[in-house]
Amino acid sequence: MNNTTTEGSKFYLYSITAVAILGGLLFGYDTAVVSGAEKGLEAFFLTATDFQYDKILHGITSSSALLGCVIGGAISGISALRLGRRNSLRLASVLLLLSALGSYYPEFLFFKYGEANLNVLIAFNFYRILGGVGVGLASAISPMYIAEIAPSEIRGTLVSCNQFAIIFGMLVVYFVNYLILGDHQNPIILKDAQGVLSVSPESDMWTVKEGWRYMFGSESFPAILFGILLFFVPKTPRYLVLIEQEEKAFSILEKINGQKKAKEILNDIKSTVHEKTEKLFTYGVPVIIIGILLSVFQQAIGINAVLYYAPRMFENAGAEGGGMMQTVIMGIVNILFTLVAIFTVDRFGRKPLLIIGSIGMAIGAFAVAICDNIGLKGIIPVLSIIVYAAFFMMSWGPICWVLISEIFPNTIRGKAVAIAVAFQWVFNYIVSSTFPPLYEFSPMFAYSLYGIICVIAAIFVWRFVPETKGKSLEDMSKLWKK
Repeated sequence: MNNTTTEGSKFYLYSITAVAILGGLLFGYDTAVVSGAEKGLEAFFLTATDFQYDKILHGITSSSALLGCVIGGAISGISALRLGRRNSLRLASVLLLLSALGSYYPEFLFFKYGEANLNVLIAFNFYRILGGVGVGLASAISPMYIAEIAPSEIRGTLVSCNQFAIIFGMLVVYFVNYLILGDHQNPIILKDAQGVLSVSPESDMWTVKEGWRYMFGSESFPAILFGILLFFVPKTPRYLVLIEQEEKAFSILEKINGQKKAKEILNDIKSTVHEKTEKLFTYGVPVIIIGILLSVFQQAIGINAVLYYAPRMFENAGAEGGGMMQTVIMGIVNILFTLVAIFTVDRFGRKPLLIIGSIGMAIGAFAVAICDNIGLKGIIPVLSIIVYAAFFMMSWGPICWVLISEIFPNTIRGKAVAIAVAFQWVFNYIVSSTFPPLYEFSPMFAYSLYGIICVIAAIFVWRFVPETKGKSLEDMSKLWKK
């Protein structure tokens, strides 16, 4: 079973990577679980008698995990340095488990089960924020962990697998939510003349009392699996050298790369580690700014507007059946195009894929804007939205994570990745929360704006982002010193 190339064991490498990308799967699972549960959740809190639950509170509650994601991303650098990469992922798994159980049963210990009130709403949001911190940690540290164990010639491919796991996690939870709902129906929510919401007496009350709980609780199973499997993976060689455990580092490098190559890599790591107390801007401001802008552009091009609001958009574009079938088709296309990135990133490089993806997304976005302007409904706007999402999945989706995990020199990677990922979650929140009013104002304006940002993103990559294909992580110090 020990499939070796140049003495290193690929089976060992792929096994470790498979565990690390479970962090990506949980990232996708946690961010998408709310899409199936939010209607039952809204109806549950509408039964409260001590306060009036409204759309603003529901918006805050539905997206409260994102607040945790910003915190998790921001503290990931300190965590990666103090606790190490592996222990940070263990912490993420514990937070995600507590969040799943707490979201399933927010009344635990303090309140009466099944009775909605303001205190239960606060407890529920606390548990969702807790899970968000876990997602924020995993989103930064899973790619970092993979990048630090992977040989340079296949690093891009392996880190791209993390994005595949995120998209796959979203698909898994859509399917799990569908199975949990079964023959039950989502509740019917009524609105009176004053705009006050209430639950229709004709609603299927199972989804109001139980359904949403099972959806959030289902995340506990992958979280437990992730936590257990993390006891069978090593610390990364680069972290082991940072904490002066060179023999252990060599042992892991040898298993992955073979003895001769392991010695070379270990020497490279040691030559950069003496600067381990380096300040954030040791390699200049540009490296940090480029890392931040990669994160900002990944969100500012508007992808989460599509991922979070797809059914509504497809319906408005003239799709039948509420847009759910088109959303599933888009999910399958997204997976296929993520595979394109996985199989080409180490052959064609990072920059060409980002530039091609930006142009493809711009074409898709402008096509949707034109269709809206001339009132064209049906297959063309639906296909344009799918093209827009597909080009993201073969470029900015996976490649941005590859670059963020590898572009920073060893000695500032933890801190720099944390800053970049925190910016990513902040802009995720900005795009997600501004899309509904933008879309309400004018779909043409919204998509034209995203199309223009895609063109700017292509120019930014062409002019400022260095190509990192085939370079070792130790080469990054030399690259930025130039």
